[in-house]
Amino acid sequence: MRLYLQTMPASSEAPRYVQIVLEQDLLGGWTLYRESGTQGGKATLKREQFLEREAAIAAFEKARDAQLKRGFRVMFAQGLDGPHGR
Repeated sequence: MRLYLQTMPASSEAPRYVQIVLEQDLLGGWTLYRESGTQGGKATLKREQFLEREAAIAAFEKARDAQLKRGFRVMFAQGLDGPHGR
């Protein structure tokens, strides 16, 4: 699953973005990647690993909901039923 969220830019500033990706690894575990930064600027990447699918999806949804509350808007969603998950 993958979500790309972005803020509406101010007049002279580049927009901020957050990308949240959930992938299953080769051993059956799950990895949640959270990348954030300024479009065209520096970015930060954080990674969390989970053994259970349910815990990984819960963390994905929590990260998504936190960014939506901060004013980010979904620009791209892949592998979800809709932009807000199930």
